[in-house]
Parts: sequence; C-alpha cells; structure tokens
Amino acid sequence: MTISMLKKILVPVFMAVLVTACGSSKNAQVVTAAPEAKTVEVAYNEAADALDEENYQKANRLFQDVEREFPYSKWATKAQLMASYAAYQDDSYDEAILGLERFIELHPGSEDVDYAYYLRALAYYEQISDVARDQEMTNRALRSFDALITRFPNSDYTRDSKLKRDLTLDHLAGKEMEIGRYYLKQNQINAAINRFRTVVKKYQTTTHTPEALHRLVEAYLTLGLRSEATKIAAVLGHNYPGSKWYEDSYKILDEKSRQEILAKRSFVDRTVDSLFKPDGAE
Repeated sequence: MTISMLKKILVPVFMAVLVTACGSSKNAQVVTAAPEAKTVEVAYNEAADALDEENYQKANRLFQDVEREFPYSKWATKAQLMASYAAYQDDSYDEAILGLERFIELHPGSEDVDYAYYLRALAYYEQISDVARDQEMTNRALRSFDALITRFPNSDYTRDSKLKRDLTLDHLAGKEMEIGRYYLKQNQINAAINRFRTVVKKYQTTTHTPEALHRLVEAYLTLGLRSEATKIAAVLGHNYPGSKWYEDSYKILDEKSRQEILAKRSFVDRTVDSLFKPDGAE
C-alpha cells in the first residue's frame, strides 16, 4: 500500500486523536476516581501505532479487537480491513484473503471495497511461483485483478491492477511455453502444437507470442506441413518484422516458402487471429 492509500484509511484516526486530546486538555483539572474503559478511538489508535511500527502481528490482533469489542462503531469496518492489511504485510496471505473476502461480502457498498478487491488480488499475486510449478495462484490472481478492473474501472487501483494483470498473463504464457518446448524436444509434435497455439490464442498480448509462432513453424515443418508453416511464418513476419524469432523462422524455410512470404498477395490476411479462422474464411 502506498502512503497516500494508507492515509485514505487512517486520516480519520488522527482527527479522532485530536478531538480526544482537546477534550482531555479542557478537563485536565478534573480528577476522576476510577479509570474509564478504553474508547474505540484509543483502541484503534493503538492498532494503528503497532502498524506504523511494523509490528504487523500485534496490529492484526489489535484491529481484530476493535472489531470484536466495538462491533457497532464506524471504526469496526475500518478495523476489519486494516486487520487484513496487517496480515498481508506479515505475509499471512491466506488469513488476509479470508478477511478480505469477508469484508467484500459484508460491506459491498463501502468506499474502501475497491481497495479490498485490490489487496485480495495482491495477496494472490505475491504467491505466484516460478513457471516450473503449479499455476493455481497465478490463475486466482488473474481472476481477482479481472474482478477489480471490471467492477471498478475508475478506481485508483485499476491502473496498477492492469499492469500486474499483464505480468500475470505473461507468467501463464511462460508456463505453456515451457511445456510446449518440452513436448517439442520429446518429438511429441501435436502436443507441442496445442501448447503453442494456446499461447498465441489466449496470451496474444504477452512477450511469448513471437516465439510461440516460431515454434509452430518448427513443429509444422517437422510434420511436413510446409504450407501451414509458411502461413504462420508470414503472420510472424507481418506482426513482428524485427523479431529474432522471425529471422529464425525465415532461415529454416525453403526458397519457395520464402518467396511466398515476400509476395504481398500470397496471404490476404496476416493477422494473428487469421490463424484461428476456419479454412476459406479469410
């Protein structure tokens, strides 16, 4: 959370402290016989102090105390969200996610609900592992970012969500590429083709698309499907003319295929989407 985001939630705290301080100064001359019970403002500020000191476990516990002890206070809703934030900062992502999903369910109209969606997505995003492992967390992060972007297109958190969504897509595409390369090396050509086509179709905006197209050229040439390989190489050259992957594809084509690519009228449609149109649909 940025400083400005945190201020959005915590600023009312300082106003409460000011009011409390003013009240106590006016009544400084009055001596009370017994200590008063802790007020919600004091309890919330203690939790905020722990958060400021980066004692996230303590902050989490104290914010939960505020919600439990003052359930009808306006601070209870804030405390619920801040407890999840403290858990997130403490790398207790599962706890943070549970708390955020509860907040979203109980307070769909809250002014901070977009932040709850954003923080939930971040909690999944922080758990994304390398491409060699299961990608369940990556898929959950993607769905969570999509939920925020769709529901709150004008939110302060949408821009960053879109950037992280693109990185998440790139990660998923990288997993497909890893599996596709393995199949290609094992000479399981059809299985490799399915993986590379998935990258081109589902993750077209990622950095992996040029290589995926090149690997398709390789795979179709291995199967002896020169015409299909040439068509894909033409799409690769049209959309990524300066790519090293196009240079590699061009090198492995025979002279006839190269001439077909250079002839502008050989392929009417050289868009990436054209690769998924039924034959004759161009």
